[in-house]
Amino acid sequence: MTSSTRRHHPSERAIAIRYQQCSAEVKALQRQCYALATLRLRAAVDANGTGRGLAILSDIDETILDNTAVMAHAMTLGEGLDGFETWKLWEREGTPHLLPGAADFFHLADRLGVTIFYVSDRFEENKLATIATLSRLGLPQVQADQVLLFGPPKAERRATVERNHQIVLQLGDTLHDFDGCFAGATLDIQHRLAEDHGHRFGADWIVFPNAAHGTWMEADLRPWAAPGAR
Repeated sequence: MTSSTRRHHPSERAIAIRYQQCSAEVKALQRQCYALATLRLRAAVDANGTGRGLAILSDIDETILDNTAVMAHAMTLGEGLDGFETWKLWEREGTPHLLPGAADFFHLADRLGVTIFYVSDRFEENKLATIATLSRLGLPQVQADQVLLFGPPKAERRATVERNHQIVLQLGDTLHDFDGCFAGATLDIQHRLAEDHGHRFGADWIVFPNAAHGTWMEADLRPWAAPGAR
């Protein structure tokens, strides 16, 4: 590690959050994700002949909910997203809104008879607040046994769902939302695993953009060594 590759600029976090909150490109990507998810969902139901017995697993934050307001707030406090007390307060009292395309997609899944599981690392102690938020925003199938929050690893929560359902689609913004092999893996290993699982992206794994949070945030940059540069 060198100071040139691990230097933190004051505006670095602001750029990431501004892109996530303000750019039309992010909104376009989010719509694109839900459009693709809709195609995959319809195909899965058609192949099965019914939605019964099928399940969707979706992360919540930056996959269904836009939390960029609390990201900006935490940045002004110098906390980043690891300011747990601020995040817990947001879970209880925050006012996130739905990503574009989310409402239509989940209501379609509900009409098709597909079971929806909301799988998130939000705090279990705030489960009632999370359920209230999802309900306030009009999402379907928001009940305690279908909102699976932080406790067992996500891989275990997925396995619980698989006991009684065929998971046909997963939605998330970090790779460990999809498979336990990514959890705790170094970035180099994550890149290799992403190649190994490449056939699943856009098929039954739909990855949403999140420029403001992830295990990559402390990675060393690899600058161009320009000829003659000192």
